[in-house]
Amino acid sequence: MVIVAPKERQHLSADALFDVVRSGFAIIPDDRRSDTDISFTEALMSAFAMFSLTSPSLLAFDKERTEGHLSTLYGIQPVPCDTHRRERLDPGLPESLRPSFQRVFRHLQRGKALAELVFLDGHY
Repeated sequence: MVIVAPKERQHLSADALFDVVRSGFAIIPDDRRSDTDISFTEALMSAFAMFSLTSPSLLAFDKERTEGHLSTLYGIQPVPCDTHRRERLDPGLPESLRPSFQRVFRHLQRGKALAELVFLDGHY
């Protein structure tokens, strides 16, 4: 399923913003073992998908994983299972994710997508 944004706001479509997240994740150094079949970026995108889809349970998210929805929506190939995702991501530093989300936030700011959320002295 592809969400189509108006031409002048194409850079704010879900696909474009997911690409911003993916490119940010791709530059995070992976100092874990290199003999895995799932890249660190794919594991990070899978975790991002888990939180952005807000599945009611880990079991429901795993069902979406096995049905191939994550490959379609987030471009994740192959999608790691819960255990593999945790093994790859648990040793990581959460602050290494901040630049990726700051990039998405800047895209949304520049595209005026957050204008309605400004409430006090220009804060969101």
